[in-house]
Amino acid sequence: MDFIHQHQEMIYVVILMIFCGIEIIEKVPSVLHTPLMSGANAIHGVVIIGAIIVMGKAESDNYLALALGFIAVILGTLNVVGGFVVTDRMLEMFRSKKQKPKN
Repeated sequence: MDFIHQHQEMIYVVILMIFCGIEIIEKVPSVLHTPLMSGANAIHGVVIIGAIIVMGKAESDNYLALALGFIAVILGTLNVVGGFVVTDRMLEMFRSKKQKPKN
């Protein structure tokens, strides 16, 4: 309970960010969701670097920090790769198809 009282302002900011994010995403047309989300997934590269730094600074006997860092690296990598795969698939739809030669 003491944690909540010490970090009350931060909790309010996180709740406000959640509601603002939901409102902003609702206003975006559905055609733009894929490129926006793919770009947002690319930001997870920062998560990967942060997780690597946390794992590097963790004590060798702190298995919780090492396990959470490892999981963050794996999930962040999957998110980054998935974002780029979705972006590539979306861009493939807009490329012109090669015309077949007439015989």
